[in-house]
Amino acid sequence: MIHSWKKLMTMTGGKDFVIKKVSVPSESIDIEGEFELPPLGQLDMDEQIFVAAFIKTHGSIKQMEKIFGISYPTVKNRLNQIASKIGLIDVSVDVKSSVSSVIDKLERGEIEVESALKELE
Repeated sequence: MIHSWKKLMTMTGGKDFVIKKVSVPSESIDIEGEFELPPLGQLDMDEQIFVAAFIKTHGSIKQMEKIFGISYPTVKNRLNQIASKIGLIDVSVDVKSSVSSVIDKLERGEIEVESALKELE
């Protein structure tokens, strides 16, 4: 699987591409359309390797320094660059407390279900 992904990344040369067909052979399911890659899949191969290493080291910047032979600031800069590319979530927001707050308001009758659903979006 990894070899196929590397080959695909090499073939596309870093250009944007879309997936046209998704298959689940074990279920005999084929879905056709235009599907964008998930944010991590849109990173170039070097960035994907960097992210994989970061996950494998459990986020240890010290280990990342050793693996890649780079300084602490360089590790942080690369992580920041990658994070800005993928823009997955705003980590400054406490999702659990936000959800709990909405549920509490709903239970106290301060908001209706429709309002609660809008706040949770």
